[in-house]
Amino acid sequence: MVCVGAPNFTAALLVVYKRPSLRCILQPKKHLAFSPRMMNLQSNASDEVEGSPWDHKGLLQSKELYQYVLETSVYPREPALLKEIRAITENHPNFYMGATPDSGQLIAMLLNLMNAKNTIELGVFTGYSLLLTALQIPDDGKILAIDPDRQSYEMGLPVIQKAGVEHKIDFKSSPALPVLDKLLEDKKNKGSFDFAFVDADKTSYGIYHERLMQLVKVGGLIVYDNTL
Repeated sequence: MVCVGAPNFTAALLVVYKRPSLRCILQPKKHLAFSPRMMNLQSNASDEVEGSPWDHKGLLQSKELYQYVLETSVYPREPALLKEIRAITENHPNFYMGATPDSGQLIAMLLNLMNAKNTIELGVFTGYSLLLTALQIPDDGKILAIDPDRQSYEMGLPVIQKAGVEHKIDFKSSPALPVLDKLLEDKKNKGSFDFAFVDADKTSYGIYHERLMQLVKVGGLIVYDNTL
């Protein structure tokens, strides 16, 4: 996950890549086995076996350390409603696309630190990060959530409704780019968002970034999942 608060994201990445001490985080570890089963989403799993640290989507290379983080910090703090969405997501053929609970708790911390109220989310899937955001922002806060896959969103929608936060969500069943361009046609939308979370098609991140830098206010934050 990458958090961007600077105006030149591309330049920042180039700086990272050119430094030998940091370049390793941009290069795949060829000796690591990759499994399509990114994480265990079973609702009835105990905290001791829940999750697959070796197959985790992040950069942490130690499965023992990651398991320790999950068991001591992440799972005990994960709200029951978010666990429920993870359990529902297990039934989706692309379940591995769901946001992980550890990255979700980082997002929650950032939202709280910023006192974010108006947010935008590109890529919703079954709604784990969407529900997490809705639980963090104030009751009159709003989330513009964009995803062409309404069917996946509706898998998690009953949990969102049970949480009583559906009124905060404006879901657009659409590719992201047309919605972003439409927003930018109205000057009032520029700088109107406090926070953006992007977990969508990676090849379009640069295009989304150009739009989001106009839509997110100065001092706001744009978070990109699975970037490095």
